[in-house]
Amino acid sequence: MSKNISHLSFRKGLDNTLFEEIGTLNKDKSSTKDQLKEIADEYLLGTANVFGTASFYDFTRETNVGKKVFVCNGSACLTAGTQSELRNKLISVFDSKEIGEMCCLGRCHENSAFHYNDVNYSGNSINSLESIVKNEYTDSMDDYAVYSLGSTILTGSSPDPEEFILRVKEILLKTPTQILDEIKLSGLRGRGGAGFPMSIKLEGCAKEKGPDKFIVCNADEGDPGSYSDRYLLEHQPRLVLIGMWIAGYVTGANKGVVYIRAEYPESVDRIIKEVELLRKEKITGEKIFGSDFSFEFKVIKAQGAYICGEETALLSSIEGQRPEVRVRPPFPVQEGLFRRPTVVNNVETLANLYFICTQGGDSYKAIGTVRSTGTKLISLDSAFNRPGIYEVDMGTSLEDVIHKLGLGFKRKVKALHIGGPLGGLVPMFKHTSLSIDFESFANQGFMLGHASIVSVPEEYPMIKYLEHLFEFTAHESCGKCFPCRLGSTRGKELLQKAQSDSNFKIDNELLVDLLDTMKRGSLCALGGGIPLPVMNALQYFSDELKVYIK
Repeated sequence: MSKNISHLSFRKGLDNTLFEEIGTLNKDKSSTKDQLKEIADEYLLGTANVFGTASFYDFTRETNVGKKVFVCNGSACLTAGTQSELRNKLISVFDSKEIGEMCCLGRCHENSAFHYNDVNYSGNSINSLESIVKNEYTDSMDDYAVYSLGSTILTGSSPDPEEFILRVKEILLKTPTQILDEIKLSGLRGRGGAGFPMSIKLEGCAKEKGPDKFIVCNADEGDPGSYSDRYLLEHQPRLVLIGMWIAGYVTGANKGVVYIRAEYPESVDRIIKEVELLRKEKITGEKIFGSDFSFEFKVIKAQGAYICGEETALLSSIEGQRPEVRVRPPFPVQEGLFRRPTVVNNVETLANLYFICTQGGDSYKAIGTVRSTGTKLISLDSAFNRPGIYEVDMGTSLEDVIHKLGLGFKRKVKALHIGGPLGGLVPMFKHTSLSIDFESFANQGFMLGHASIVSVPEEYPMIKYLEHLFEFTAHESCGKCFPCRLGSTRGKELLQKAQSDSNFKIDNELLVDLLDTMKRGSLCALGGGIPLPVMNALQYFSDELKVYIK
């Protein structure tokens, strides 16, 4: 049935998507079944299909009706310990029933993060709560350090507009094959976590036939602790959009979709403004600068679901379906958005293409290591003396990141959770043996992932952190496969019982068996990836956990 829905949804095209219709209807979180039925009839779908979609997202589900303010419950805010006091201050103005939760607001560098009236706040903003509620507060934008250690591909100054247009015209003088060859030469791998070579996706999509192809920018950065994509969307939007434009030129796609998480309202506004600027500069539209290449952008605001960071779930979301993970093959380059050939890449990956196309693939390849070329953005949380976004050459030691960029820690830390909730949980004594590249982390049983760093303080119970990871997975699971949907819930229940019942200890063999089932049987990296940090904890923090595990 999902394929039929894809084709039916395509009837309206990108200008009037089913997903946006549902989002608009649920803006006040008070949609009725009759209203949902009207939408279903308009798109020739069953009411159950539309209700199933509307009931999935944080911003559209009935359980959030009446919520006025949302507290960030991401990993960085959790370990920083700021949110209990934040909630107490919110209760002085809002009824407890009006306070919901949201993950993650990308304010990991200063915490105390909350979302009110479609605006994010953090740091000392909570002390101006009355002004915020009265719409008298004008200082919601945050500030954080941005530095590089080595090359400045993504953190340098934006190109001069006239020079930028000149470079774009020069790109169009080359054939798509020539541009693809430069990307192949660069060795660029996906920065969203998997590290998959980008050129393979582009080449696969280019070979597919058909009048409709899409480039989708996965800006649904949901990993708690990560805010590097948010930095690019808000401070380097041109690099992101021109990366999509280049990908469209290479593959023959003429439409690009930027799917941005609703938890980043400032990012949505910034990208929309930049799209308008590109349109005024004639960089988008029909037969750009007299060439045969046409390209247009569509910005879609998500509705709150971590699983939409998985590329096939994201595609289903745009189509107005429940964002469930699709079985592969076929892969998105064969059957993607609306079952047309589609390339999906994350924000940071796409932002590298302008450098590659203007400086050459060999210049990019000369940076980093043999297998992990280029640079990597890193997010440092508030436990560091200088939290912020940092760009480093691949191969840079983790020790340099901690001490030269982050300037060490404000408090004692026992572990670093690197790469989001599915990344490796690195004990502090291992940091001197790791470097920022895919191979270094994989060889030692970790995963670089998005390269965000969440610090686990010495006093924070590891059992509580593992419970948080299972609870996060259980809440964010799309529910399609049993290992993820049931396994995450059973894991959460085991850890909760071990903490509440002093006579109960988790059977180690049972727990390892559960983790192995999730790793082997889950359809995507959510259920398949969460066992990694848990196994890291069992290996390196066994003394602390033996109270709960036999």
